Amino acid sequence: MSIPVGLSTACVVPGSVPDTFAIAQELGYDGVEIMVWSEKASQDATRLASLVEKFDQPVLAVHAPTLLVTRGVFGVDPWDKVDRSIELAHYLEAPTVVLHPPFFWQTRYARSFIAGVAQREATTGIHLAVENMFTWRPRHAHSTRDFQAYSPTWDPVGQGYKSVTLDISHAATSGSDALAMARSLGPTLRHLHLTDGVPGPLDDHLLPGQGNQDCAGVLKHLVATGFEAGGGQVVVEVTTRSMTAAQRLEGLASALAFAREHLEGGEPAHIPEPTRKRYRRG
Repeated sequence: MSIPVGLSTACVVPGSVPDTFAIAQELGYDGVEIMVWSEKASQDATRLASLVEKFDQPVLAVHAPTLLVTRGVFGVDPWDKVDRSIELAHYLEAPTVVLHPPFFWQTRYARSFIAGVAQREATTGIHLAVENMFTWRPRHAHSTRDFQAYSPTWDPVGQGYKSVTLDISHAATSGSDALAMARSLGPTLRHLHLTDGVPGPLDDHLLPGQGNQDCAGVLKHLVATGFEAGGGQVVVEVTTRSMTAAQRLEGLASALAFAREHLEGGEPAHIPEPTRKRYRRG
């Protein structure tokens, strides 16, 4: 058995959740991560279970609706959002819920966040994998100003979480080294968002190999450190909005091939040219 490689529903936006299941099956992914947001299918346990059966693609993880754009999904109370996401994960037999740290204005939630995550993880048997984020910066690439939007911090290293999600694009945006962060997280790293990026104000979720992060090194680190034995998962989470349907399929196939190349020693992956002009090489 090898480390599973899943596909996030965020990868097919503006396509639908059913589109994600269909693409995952077509390309040979091992499962799907459900980003819970305004699309009703992402919130409906029965509908999702039918897609699991139809496409033979298990749900590997549920991403709780803790983004600004999902502030009204699953209610407005942050713990209700987490608890409903845990219930959804249980129904779908998904072992992991991905969630973001609190925003700085969620003061009551922030005060109880670390203890609340630990308590729920201990009592539910679900990994609550807190994701690394980044400071918010002006769009001027050379600005030194930043703004701490998350409490207690955007950086999960040393915060006492039992389970963490490492998002490589977020590491790039924050000016961090994803491989160094993976090493620092040790066995608490249970979930990886495979993507890429470059330092700056934009969180672009490029295809692995299109940015400046050592994505291959991170994947090889997972293999060498027992990530599979701890129930670890790799999920491709890239932005394909600027791609045609054909480019999207090519890009998502290349991301899967990239993962399998460095996790299993597969054939070298072809990395497509970035579709966004500012990232084109050469």
